[in-house]
Amino acid sequence: EVQLVESGGGLVQAGGSRRLSCAVSGFTFDDYAIGWFRQAPGKERERVSCISSRAAFTEYADSVKGRFTTSSDNAKNMVYLQMNSLKPEDTAVYFCAATRASCGRTMWEYDYWGQGTQLSVFS
Repeated sequence: EVQLVESGGGLVQAGGSRRLSCAVSGFTFDDYAIGWFRQAPGKERERVSCISSRAAFTEYADSVKGRFTTSSDNAKNMVYLQMNSLKPEDTAVYFCAATRASCGRTMWEYDYWGQGTQLSVFS
């Protein structure tokens, strides 16, 4: 059974940091790219970052470039999203998702999804 399970969300003060984790199981980790998406109330789900299969490259949305870093630990089947200099506009439910294609930009390109974890940033 394919599973992606996010953790690490919570309440953070603006300017602070948080690390989200995505535990992956049920498929060959090296064959998939893992994206991080977020969805704020009333807004579309947007891709925040992506790490390609075998961590060959990473991609970031302009809004988080320089503040967020995604990484993976293949031995543990884990993907992380380190978020620094958090802003209130980063408040959203964060999802990790897997795709066999290269890092797709839209949610429709991803095959498997986690349940999401809420991050709330207050000023």
